[in-house]
Amino acid sequence: MHSNGAIMSQSRLPPAGERIIEPMIELARYSKHNRIIVAGAKSAALMFELHRRGYVRVATTANCGLPSRQYDVALVDWRERSIKALDTTLDWLVDFLSPAGVLVVWIDPQEPAGNRKLRVMLEKHGLIVEAGIVREHGCAVSAQHSGKKAISRVATQSQPLRRNRQ
Repeated sequence: MHSNGAIMSQSRLPPAGERIIEPMIELARYSKHNRIIVAGAKSAALMFELHRRGYVRVATTANCGLPSRQYDVALVDWRERSIKALDTTLDWLVDFLSPAGVLVVWIDPQEPAGNRKLRVMLEKHGLIVEAGIVREHGCAVSAQHSGKKAISRVATQSQPLRRNRQ
């Protein structure tokens, strides 16, 4: 309460959001000192909830600056959105993650084919799924950069084109 008697309201996640934050924190294995970027429809509420819990280095995709692999963790709340739209978001979001960074994605409950599609999509972006959590109201997966994709990019950029001389 303010001194004038008005009640202050805090930005809090709705109950469904409260159910996803703990599993996402568990999967990300990060500390309160890591830089975190949050994405998704409820990213502002997720950021404020993380701030409330003592995670002070949190930004949304709306206020995160230009991508320069500066974030240790990316938390993506992808409830009520299509997997196909997630692919487009990952096209640019992975550029915010440090080489050792962790991406955690929460999605609505999926059929097994949807889960395979998510895994393939993450691999396409150079990420390897490390762990997952399934709940009644959805599931989350954590993924990190694979060393293979980063190495292949460097190798292809540093090797000159060779012509076949016969």
